[in-house]
Amino acid sequence: MFLNRSFCVSATLWIAMAAAAQSPSDTVRNINEIVVVGNRYKEVIPAQQLSGEKLEKLSSFSVADAIRYFSGVQIKDYGGIGGLKTVDIRSMGTNQLGVFYDGIQLGNAQNGQIDLGKFSLDNIEEISLYNGQKSEIFQSAKDFGSAGTVYLRTRRPRFSGHKKSNFVSYFRAGSFDLVNPSVLWEQKISKNRSSSLNAEYIYSSGKYPFRYRKILPDKTVDWDTTAIRQNGDIHSLRLEGGLNGYLSNGYWQGKAYFYRSEKGIPGAIVNNVWKHAQRQWDQNFFMQFSAKNRVSLFEKYEWMFNVKYANDWMRYLNPDTTLMYIDNAFRQQEIYASMAHKYSVLQNWDINFSVDYQYNTLSSDLTDFVFPMRNTLLAAGATAFEWKKLKIQASVLGTFVFENVAKQNINQLADKTEYTPAVFLSYRPFKRRDLNFRAFYKRIFRMPTFNDLYYTDIGNINLRPEYTTQYNIGFQYNKNFKKSVVNQLNFRADAYCNEVTDKIIAVPKGEGQYRWMMMNLGYVEIRGIDISAQIEWKLPADILITSHLNYTFQKAQDFTDKSSEWYGGQIAYIPWHNGSAMANIAWQSWDMNYSFIYVGKRYHNSANIRENYELPWYTHDVTLGKTFRFRKGKTGTSTLKISTEINNLFNQYYDVVQNYPMPGRNYKIILKVEI
Repeated sequence: MFLNRSFCVSATLWIAMAAAAQSPSDTVRNINEIVVVGNRYKEVIPAQQLSGEKLEKLSSFSVADAIRYFSGVQIKDYGGIGGLKTVDIRSMGTNQLGVFYDGIQLGNAQNGQIDLGKFSLDNIEEISLYNGQKSEIFQSAKDFGSAGTVYLRTRRPRFSGHKKSNFVSYFRAGSFDLVNPSVLWEQKISKNRSSSLNAEYIYSSGKYPFRYRKILPDKTVDWDTTAIRQNGDIHSLRLEGGLNGYLSNGYWQGKAYFYRSEKGIPGAIVNNVWKHAQRQWDQNFFMQFSAKNRVSLFEKYEWMFNVKYANDWMRYLNPDTTLMYIDNAFRQQEIYASMAHKYSVLQNWDINFSVDYQYNTLSSDLTDFVFPMRNTLLAAGATAFEWKKLKIQASVLGTFVFENVAKQNINQLADKTEYTPAVFLSYRPFKRRDLNFRAFYKRIFRMPTFNDLYYTDIGNINLRPEYTTQYNIGFQYNKNFKKSVVNQLNFRADAYCNEVTDKIIAVPKGEGQYRWMMMNLGYVEIRGIDISAQIEWKLPADILITSHLNYTFQKAQDFTDKSSEWYGGQIAYIPWHNGSAMANIAWQSWDMNYSFIYVGKRYHNSANIRENYELPWYTHDVTLGKTFRFRKGKTGTSTLKISTEINNLFNQYYDVVQNYPMPGRNYKIILKVEI
């Protein structure tokens, strides 16, 4: 009954993905074309995207490094190759961002944070960032459940000519004793099926010199010293295997993922302590399967099915008895299934209904741990409508949470039912000009994590969910030029306001330095502007230049306590101004890429006083590469690419997070072989 109550009618344009619409007879001769056109529908709110060669040419080591170049994004980076890297979109908090891997969300019921440093770019074909939600109604209910989403799409096998296999190998070496080999093998099994296997190993000592200094707003130097970062080593292994195939009017995809690492945690530099001994071990495994098809008998009906099992283990060791000896292990498991149905009522009107089920458990050797279990049912109703120059999409998500704990005589979270709506609009006033105005409203919430609720002596069972309301208006203009040096221009701008209530934060508990409790204390208002421009030039002698500029202004104010002297202060680590720039020059077999990131002044606390001031920082990165091509008979061309990177070219010393110094100038050499 409650499923029917959660269903709603809403509106936007939907044109089915070409991969799902093609029949096998259309694809046997050229599978490559099917993969390229995986997203032909017109989006109400277009995504920020990095894909293909543009993604490869960035001076980026992981997915988190690449996402830094999107507007409205803040990265929390705790330093080094193995350091934790999380993403915050438009200052709403890391837990408000959903990360999807080949269409299925990556989960972490324990603390809600996805470490994007664990995902390499070697097997990633496209990264997309959506504010609000993806502008497509034919999706799982999970896709409607975040304030913003990042979609990671892995490489899908493509075979040209008579080729039946592809082989790609990378080898990176550089500063911090980095050794990083990876291999990718793709095999064509039949005309409609293929497989892929990707393996990657990373080792780094994590030792890098840094200059650590504190300059106050009045330009006086509080302290200034140099040292070598210690205990930042990492050993990690990542394995991924996939099977891909085509149905009569769609496709299916299966994937298995395994990641194991051991790393040191260099820790914060405080109280004149420069070296720490904490260690962390991680082991992550998941299997997932997706299928999408259009029913031939009813050309207006399509279905999509997703299923996943995940098993994550983590051990944390702090052997320092002078501080607090800790040696705890955690294991969380997840079972997830989803079914979505889309029906085209009219040529310009689609409706969708999707239902998801998710089961999460967490176990630990912590004293007095309660072993929580959570059942979550999500039901989403949505519709898409286009009328002349107007596109509308609206949806309602129903979330039903049922919680249990294994330990007797312990309070548990009460069952939760919540309905959250969203509306997206797009209007194109001129037929011959590619100018679009857009707006959206979305109400969403996030449940407290298991750590928030049940972590021994820290969790708070009385926590309320954290709610977010989003408002956005903007426009996008595209222009293609003929007989001009400028080939293409793309410009987009958005103004937004976000309201976060019942914000879940940790506050001191009692007089003990290490005693904390989770509380609902925060209310934050975020107002900002995102601006992005991309220009492509074609110069004489076949020189192609592509440039991309991003700028974000944010005023993110903490209105938690009206009696506080710091009421209305800018929230921690959110700069008023930040931006990025990228430029790529390609000429024959040579290419050079330059990238720049700037983060303006910030404070590491909502008390915007001199003692909490954080310096602005910026980095310049340069990559130069040359590609050598070799003919190989009927199987096509093999390539060898040699690249060199210089990161932080001007050797600026900076912190992304206070007391976690980042590396200065560092180098990398990359060999890529593609057969």
